Amino acid sequence: MRRLSLTDFVDIVSKSGTPKATKVRQVKERPDYSPSIDYYKNMRDAIVQLSRGDFGENSLDDIITNTSPKKRENYTVIKNGFSKWRGKKELVWFDPPSRLYENSGISVSVNPELGLIINGTSHLVKLYFKPEELTKNRVDIITYLMTTCLKEYTPPNTTMSILDLRQSKLITEPTPSDILATLINAELAYIATIWDSLQ
Repeated sequence: MRRLSLTDFVDIVSKSGTPKATKVRQVKERPDYSPSIDYYKNMRDAIVQLSRGDFGENSLDDIITNTSPKKRENYTVIKNGFSKWRGKKELVWFDPPSRLYENSGISVSVNPELGLIINGTSHLVKLYFKPEELTKNRVDIITYLMTTCLKEYTPPNTTMSILDLRQSKLITEPTPSDILATLINAELAYIATIWDSLQ
């Protein structure tokens, strides 16, 4: 079974024509995952630990201080965005589930980083770090897959959400769409075809 991260899948779907096929090739030929090449890993881990209550309030500043100068500007923007969003909200942690969405021999990892009860309402939260605009298409795909794969493993009435860290904005799930399921499966069939054609 060929496996994609949710981020990779959304990146592929967001492209068209030759760039789409090129992105599939890049994902297929990329070396196996290593923390050393995961640009946002340290900040992602720190946000999770802070949200769990394992880190103190200054933990994000400590991560920025100890990161490479090349990352410091982006990390600072993300830290400021998260802190602004968090504000004085009452947040209670629960462990977020993760599952695979499978079709056409392709698996997509659906793995939100945060499980939070926010002011009394349960949310599964996928963190969005990139500077590229979080378009409606990306939001729809991410929240649909979260709903499809994870809804039954969460507290009743849990909302599927994406936290755009640079914009300090929590975006919640759209109205479910049967058409979206068809489109996602068609994209996975396309990825499988291109993947198998690459030597």
